[in-house]
Amino acid sequence: MSFLKNFKIVAAAPLRYSSTSTHSHRRRVVITGSGAVTPLANNVADSWRRILAGESAISKLGPEFKGLPCQVAAQIPKDSLQLDKHLSKSDIKLMSPATQLAVLAAEEALTTGRLNPKELSEEQKERFGVCVGMGMFDLAEVYSTWNQLQRGYNRVSPFFVPRLLPSMACGHISMRHGLRGPNHSVSTACATGAHALGDAMRFIRNGDADVMLAGSGEACIDPLSIAGFCRLRALSTAFNDSPGVASRPFDKSRDGFVMGEGAAVLLLEELEHARARGAPILAELLGYGLSGDAYHITSPSEDGTGATLAMKRAIQDAGISAEEVTYVNAHATSTPTGDRIESHAISRVFGDHTSNVRVSSTKGAHGHLLGSSGNLEALFVVHACAENKLPPSINIEQLDVDIDVVTKSVEWSPNQNRRIALKNSFGFGGTNASLCIASYSE
Repeated sequence: MSFLKNFKIVAAAPLRYSSTSTHSHRRRVVITGSGAVTPLANNVADSWRRILAGESAISKLGPEFKGLPCQVAAQIPKDSLQLDKHLSKSDIKLMSPATQLAVLAAEEALTTGRLNPKELSEEQKERFGVCVGMGMFDLAEVYSTWNQLQRGYNRVSPFFVPRLLPSMACGHISMRHGLRGPNHSVSTACATGAHALGDAMRFIRNGDADVMLAGSGEACIDPLSIAGFCRLRALSTAFNDSPGVASRPFDKSRDGFVMGEGAAVLLLEELEHARARGAPILAELLGYGLSGDAYHITSPSEDGTGATLAMKRAIQDAGISAEEVTYVNAHATSTPTGDRIESHAISRVFGDHTSNVRVSSTKGAHGHLLGSSGNLEALFVVHACAENKLPPSINIEQLDVDIDVVTKSVEWSPNQNRRIALKNSFGFGGTNASLCIASYSE
């Protein structure tokens, strides 16, 4: 190890920003469209309406889950999707369920963003990318294909591997619309969706693209997945007979998360590009912070260092002060340890300003969508910014944290010109992301 003899680690001076910093000169990134398929509804408008109303989409699992400790989940009613109206038989054969959901969400994002790729020139399509991830591949498909293999090699579908690849959502969306910009897939457990949005923002900010479809899809509610998370003691088991109240972030009686499924995709654009085409601007993506816990494969560090670093870095990247943030959409999954640690991290980041910061987690309504949680919840923050309404945390009977948790939908900030929020997402392996999202301001 002699080559390390003269190597010295020098601590970098903290970055400090002012009104004359490079923030004022870099490309601004705005959100102009949103699409979602959730347990609440098959579109954004109805999902958002039910979130604000404090409704829950969590229900009891079917007979195939018999004998498992957890008997609840937030599922998408398959008959309500009407896949044949949106996808061809060939598409359905080639795509995993998670990819199918992501493709549908991307279609809605384009529609609400009033952007039709068919009307773009070839040069414009080269500046239009896709950044869509997936946290877990379909374990049920792996199991069923293994059983088919026992019956003979030719029983294995030639589409088995392509259906499993997390990058295939990106591939199908780009091929469907002829998009030849950055094609980037993220798979960072439950932080996947937030990382996808942050990475897409950087592609635009750095000049690699002018437009990005970004988000994630997840669909792994099957007996094997539920059994695996049960063995980790991660899922709720105390509310099997009352599914609607099983997911209860920040409540004293929380006992684990409830698995959900779905997809959410946002249409991100460089500001001048959006202005030039008269696009509807919902919100602005100001900053992105990442960190690692370097602690444990499934548990966050007790001192909340990773979460704290991610939030501080998002604020720093946004070029704002912590006092300008007035809402945090928490990762809070309804686990006893995770919710407590995140609440302490929020207090550490904001200090004396904590009492002015409202906090909520919408997972009580739609469960934990794993790799598709950060992007769906970021979508709700975007609409909160656009409509000046804060989404509530539901199922709180006895608050178990020392932060201001929103339990009913309320007006956000009637006396403040700009609404600024953080959206947190944390994943197994200690991977963390925080996004800084704001209402659009000239």
